[in-house]
Amino acid sequence: PKSGKKQQRDTPPRPQTDRQGLPPVLQPTDTTPRQPVLTCGPMPHTLWDISPPIHSGSPVFPGDTPYSQQWVASIGPTCPVNVSALTLSPHVGAHADAPLHYDPAGQAVGELDLTPFIGPCRVIHALGCGPLVRPEHLAHALPPAPDRTRHSHGWHPLPPRVLVRVYARMPQTAFDTALPALAPETVELLAELGVLLVGTDSASIDPADSQPLPSHQTIRRHGLRVLENLLLDNVPDIGMRPWQAGHVPTAPLPQP
Repeated sequence: PKSGKKQQRDTPPRPQTDRQGLPPVLQPTDTTPRQPVLTCGPMPHTLWDISPPIHSGSPVFPGDTPYSQQWVASIGPTCPVNVSALTLSPHVGAHADAPLHYDPAGQAVGELDLTPFIGPCRVIHALGCGPLVRPEHLAHALPPAPDRTRHSHGWHPLPPRVLVRVYARMPQTAFDTALPALAPETVELLAELGVLLVGTDSASIDPADSQPLPSHQTIRRHGLRVLENLLLDNVPDIGMRPWQAGHVPTAPLPQP
């Protein structure tokens, strides 16, 4: 019999949208492209994925543990899921060096404040500079020396996070024993300019054969954070918005 009330249909509710008619939260999926991706509505900013893919051929320091994957369970008549086990050094792919990595009394990565890793950053190109990136190689991105600590002529000081690109194409299948590193005086300069985090697409901020690790020790003295093995091949020499730097993918290191 008719009840006088409109019959409600069994249809899922329409998702809420913002003023531009877009979903309020973008949720990446397996099919999200890895290259310059996803402009958000009418905004002119680009979200960059700067983590290199990890695979069995990913470069590692000589003697370090490479990436490997083994299947410990597979979907079949008696098993409803696939499960794998991963073995790798926490320095495979993009990662943050915990202070414990270069300081026996340093913090493990799980004890670090996340503030240095989230916020505005600047990408600076230092291509073809040889074995060490020196302060003069960053000069095009810095103000004149007397103006480095204040706004001057419309120029703003460096943001607290700086990523230095040293490769035209980052090595992704073989370890570069001649990797470009950062000179300790470059790290000192960035610290003087208020930088909290230094990143690079090189495997280390020190030369591969360095024992004293002077740039890592400069990082330690100033309490800075460091990212290594970033994929910056397609990132121009630019400043980034806070949410872009916030998505800098760092390896979740349980140990140094």
